[in-house]
Amino acid sequence: MPSRQTSAMVTAKIAVHVLSALAYLAICAHAHSGIQVIVAGNQPGARINPQMWGIFFEDINFGADGGLYAELVKNGGFEFPEPMTGWFMIRPSNARGGVTVHTNDPFNLANSHYVRIRSERDHPIGISNEGYRGMGVRAGELYEFTAQARLVSGTPAVTVELVGANGETLAEARLTGLGAAWTKVSAVLCPTRTEPRARLNIILYGRGAVDFDAVSLFPKRTWKGRVPGLRADLVEALAALKPGFLRFPGGCIVEGSELDKRYQWKHTIGPREERRLLINRWNYEFKHRPTPDYYQSFGLGFFEFFLLAEDLGAEPLPIINCGMACQFNSGELAPLDQLDPYIQDALDLIEFANGPVTSPWGAKRAALGHPAPFNLKMLGIGNEQWGPQYIERYVRFHKVLKEKHPEIKLVAAAGPAPSDERFEFLWPRLAELKADIVDQHCYANPVWFFTSTRRFDDYPRNGPKVFFGEYAAQSRGIVNVHNKNTLECALAEAAFMTGMEQNADVVWMASYAPLLAHADAWQWTPNLIWFDNLHVVLTPNYYVQQLFSLNRGDVVLPTRVEGDPTLPQMASGGIGVGTRAAAAEFKEIRVTRGDAVLYASGLTGHDAEGWLLPSEGRWEIKNGTLAQTDPTKTATALIGDERWSDYTVTLKARKLTGRDGFTVVVRNGAQNCRVEWTLGAKGNSRHTLVSWLGQQDQLVADAPGKLEEGKWYDLRVVLRGAKVECYLDGQLVHSAEIPLPRYGGVFASAVRENSSGEIILKLVNATSHTQMVKVILQGVGGVNPGARGLILTSDSLGDVNDFECPNRVVPKDWPVQVASPEFMLDVPRHSFLVIRVPAF
Repeated sequence: MPSRQTSAMVTAKIAVHVLSALAYLAICAHAHSGIQVIVAGNQPGARINPQMWGIFFEDINFGADGGLYAELVKNGGFEFPEPMTGWFMIRPSNARGGVTVHTNDPFNLANSHYVRIRSERDHPIGISNEGYRGMGVRAGELYEFTAQARLVSGTPAVTVELVGANGETLAEARLTGLGAAWTKVSAVLCPTRTEPRARLNIILYGRGAVDFDAVSLFPKRTWKGRVPGLRADLVEALAALKPGFLRFPGGCIVEGSELDKRYQWKHTIGPREERRLLINRWNYEFKHRPTPDYYQSFGLGFFEFFLLAEDLGAEPLPIINCGMACQFNSGELAPLDQLDPYIQDALDLIEFANGPVTSPWGAKRAALGHPAPFNLKMLGIGNEQWGPQYIERYVRFHKVLKEKHPEIKLVAAAGPAPSDERFEFLWPRLAELKADIVDQHCYANPVWFFTSTRRFDDYPRNGPKVFFGEYAAQSRGIVNVHNKNTLECALAEAAFMTGMEQNADVVWMASYAPLLAHADAWQWTPNLIWFDNLHVVLTPNYYVQQLFSLNRGDVVLPTRVEGDPTLPQMASGGIGVGTRAAAAEFKEIRVTRGDAVLYASGLTGHDAEGWLLPSEGRWEIKNGTLAQTDPTKTATALIGDERWSDYTVTLKARKLTGRDGFTVVVRNGAQNCRVEWTLGAKGNSRHTLVSWLGQQDQLVADAPGKLEEGKWYDLRVVLRGAKVECYLDGQLVHSAEIPLPRYGGVFASAVRENSSGEIILKLVNATSHTQMVKVILQGVGGVNPGARGLILTSDSLGDVNDFECPNRVVPKDWPVQVASPEFMLDVPRHSFLVIRVPAF
């Protein structure tokens, strides 16, 4: 994860971002006619995987219970650790009786809790369920109530009702057929008005007692009319993406914070009343968004996931636990000699999905109503794991599964970040193991995606295929509650997707994450689709995914962009000094560019001279030195701005005490970009050069080295274009080319669709002005009439779709005239453009 920032540091970064934006506007002050997009129309390249663009589902942000799974009652089986979670008692002042939870003689032993409502008078008494932040019901639509009930004593009348947030009764029905044994009772409710936060009441009138369990309320209108089933409008939004695959049941929930909390697919199939509740790891993961009522009922289980994939025409991609709990949490490991049950789960899952009805697990699938196989072709082994312990476990899964099911492609994990030391350890080892597909992840600021469009250009063409399985541009920062699904983020993702598309022989699949988020119950933002109890909001990011999926094409046409005036030429940004688990002092700090002195420290008295000092650590200014004196702290002080370019930094530094050493920062810019030279890293054993790009770190250079406490060292860092040179006491320690950050620009890719013969051009103009672009379709004999375009754009890069204005940023038809293989386009600012050209 990125280094921690104080409020002062955040303020500094906002200021730097503003300066960056001003500089960028200066670069893009006018439209340019020198941009050319050259498409090799007669040189088709790689075949594009028909399943390339897909969706990744995880039960985060109330994505399953309270979201995709259409059940409106929360904790209908009273199995939460606090059995009455989601329920409260209704007992007017004249009523007598109570509500108690019991476990003796339950409806089902797998879920043993049930509730008893006891009335000692004729006045009403009962219970009310709040649903998932309320129940969304619509006027005139039908809702099916069911429960298991048992008459204990007396002959009370029992009524179920839907009530609005203000207490108004919206619908009610009388329950009949109660007996001394557990009996399924049902009723259909039709609300008189639409209400986003309704509640369900169960009321007794008259003396007696009744037991209730497995209380449920489903809309009759579900996806394909299945009850129980899935929320229709959410599945319709997924279907409109035309996804090539569905990855499920998630990421981190597969692992669990401990192994006993991992997702176990066998517990999620069969009768709903036998599926055991499990705490959701997002219940307690973030202190800033606690959700103590977040559990997994598994009403949406593996059978339902397979069925959904089939409905969507998507390849199923289940992920299973590999004997490792989440390494961000406990990191608990199943011993290597105890992996057999985990591997057997994988084998049984393949049989459940593909086995004949005469096989044990194929018979279970058939018993659930699906005798035909689901045609599983891929299986993920672990999620976001890293380190030697993952390789040890993956090898064992790989050996068994490839021996018994060579037809199944295995998806291996490559850690949580795209370029850090964990990834750099895993990728070559997985390539040596001949992994079929490797799952890469990235959450970062837009700059990472703009800068990384060429990421896959140099990947070996005969190595593992890439599944870019989780990615999303973060408008503010990773795990930041202020992240928004902005147009800028969507354009950054579109730019990166053009790079993935151009490398379709390497990038086999890709999916944005997370997929769904309840507006009142989310833990993570941004997300592809937002919803509340009645409405669905599709983000600009959603429309980028849709435009790629609906315009996938069949083969890549190699494409290049020439003459983009926004390409950065000089290294720029401020500087910083800091400590890494150490105390240190700094003095005689100078920043020069040629004969110009950009900064020279005096540091007399207590004058900070414009330095932004973080609250972490103990910072002091005295006798010409800047010091951080807490030996346990990692903290950085910053100065300068983006107008400093191609400069040289010189200073003296000494370590006072502590485990590691000190750091010099250069190229400190917007969106968490900087280069850090750390001396005495890794327990004071190495000197490292690390590039931070949009909160993602990459180790660029590493050399042995140790600092002596109390010794002053002469440091010098020289920037020349993308090159960074680091000198210690006059000796060159590191020299490296570090790509310059891109905060926008013009990006393109092209494909051919065989059925129509059309060339499909995708253009991203992530600048603040219209760009005149000449498109050259090389090797094309001509074009037919009928070219058409779609555009996704808006006035501001910060624009979002929300519940008040859900269509602020949506694709629109864009007239385009194409009369020959060479044509001009005025590509609007802040836009993603798709053009289909009938060519021959």
